Amino acid sequence: MNIGPYSFEEFLDKAAAFHGNPAPGLIIGGYMVERAKSLLAPGTLFEALVETPKCLPDAVQLLSLCSTGNGWMRVLNLGRYAVTLYDKYTGEGVRVHLDVDKLEAWPEIKSWLLKLKPKAEQNKAKLLDEIRRAGDTVLTDRPVTLAPRRLGKQSMGAVGICPVCREAYPAKDGSICRGCRGEDPFVGEAPEPERSGPPGLTALPVELAVGRVALHDMTRVVPGLTKEPAVLAGQVIGPADVQLLKEMGRFTVYVAPDGEDASGFAHEDEAGRAFGRAMVGEGVYCSEPPREGKVTFFAGRDGLLFIDRQALLRFNQLPDVICASRQGDLVVEKGRPFAASRAIPLFMPRDSFDAALAVLAGGPLFQVLPLRPARAGILVTGTEVAGGMIEDKFIPVVRGKLAALGSTVVATDIRPDDRGEIAQGVRGLLAAGADLIVTTAGLSVDPGDVTRLGLLDAGLTDMLYGIPVLPGAMMLLGRIGEARVVGIPACALFHQTTALDLLLPRVLAGVRITRGDLAAMGEGGYCLQCKACTFPKCPFGK
Repeated sequence: MNIGPYSFEEFLDKAAAFHGNPAPGLIIGGYMVERAKSLLAPGTLFEALVETPKCLPDAVQLLSLCSTGNGWMRVLNLGRYAVTLYDKYTGEGVRVHLDVDKLEAWPEIKSWLLKLKPKAEQNKAKLLDEIRRAGDTVLTDRPVTLAPRRLGKQSMGAVGICPVCREAYPAKDGSICRGCRGEDPFVGEAPEPERSGPPGLTALPVELAVGRVALHDMTRVVPGLTKEPAVLAGQVIGPADVQLLKEMGRFTVYVAPDGEDASGFAHEDEAGRAFGRAMVGEGVYCSEPPREGKVTFFAGRDGLLFIDRQALLRFNQLPDVICASRQGDLVVEKGRPFAASRAIPLFMPRDSFDAALAVLAGGPLFQVLPLRPARAGILVTGTEVAGGMIEDKFIPVVRGKLAALGSTVVATDIRPDDRGEIAQGVRGLLAAGADLIVTTAGLSVDPGDVTRLGLLDAGLTDMLYGIPVLPGAMMLLGRIGEARVVGIPACALFHQTTALDLLLPRVLAGVRITRGDLAAMGEGGYCLQCKACTFPKCPFGK
């Protein structure tokens, strides 16, 4: 059976010339490509989608105009030996795969596909003979339609210049190129490109610097007592400063020579001031003027610290700058510092400075979101509590946590483990004016735990159930109309700190919480259950 315009032997030669050897996968791929081509309507302008990077793409390139270079062939590595040829405009096409259920009569092909024996033990002559005799009988095809997002060429988009290596790269990759981000495959560090040096700095003995202007803050450190600038940037160094500077270990100081052009650089204070103003959002202010190129950020009100984590990451990937902060999504107090940023060199190259500001142009890095004073309704579920067999302990615990965050409880109810009763209880709390429903217990896998079903009967939507945090793994989030819903598992009655303490502030701040957000909480989501709880001054939730 021919493979396209070639006899089997001719295709072996073509494969060897193109691929380096007549690989079995490429030869089978030839039959796959020809099968798909034969099932397309004549004259179809097609593209290719290959589900493995091994051998099969070369068969596509040998037998069609599709290649990775011209963008008509894409490799989506799903690990399956399959190829799809499809109309480039409609996405309608044919998918062909090597069918393992058709290989019983072809033991060498089956052994090759399933790696049943090492390559050194394979009989290549027998394998190629089986491929020749089997032809396309070992293939299965079906009509498919590609999703619209898979159609058309993917534009590279804007091109930027990486501020680290100074090479061009797709700007959509981030603030620096992927190579400089750590994906470079080479051993050792790449040599940094040459840059013009900072404006000429002259180091003078402190005695000779009297009457000159200090270029930067010079900090005096007294262990255990103080750490503060003794000489400030812009200050004229006087005779009285000489002895103090020597006591600080400063026997020489930098001064700028007269007439030096510093237009290609940003002084650390200029950079710090610009970064600070670009990073602050609602509920945040920063210290001015900068000290030693550093600005510190403070909470302008009590609330939830909200951080644009992706922008913070992109900023810190740049050379010559840093920004360090507390963990986001935790409650901060008005007037307390939570982050700081600074330029690293005394004079920062202007291109690095501009790149940093470009990262910050998309919006503020930091916001402190106010916690709304919710009107909460607490629903305790449990037949043993509703029947008076045990006393409820949940309501005071939940009431205390809500009060600590500025919310009030407008109504409470206790219902047995019955989904109809629970749904009725929820409706009653909503009718009482609750805009936050907090349910307790009934969220485990026991057959009597039907709180979740009762909430669904009451109209629960956008439900997220289960969170990688211990204690609190069976916590539930959702909404009923405009009211937010928080379901607390029974562990909150025993443990002082649970997933509730991590998520309730986010709920009150109005933050949209997704399954991805919950998944990210797995790292740091294991509470050590210390005898003396110091949360949030501990690793939990960080």
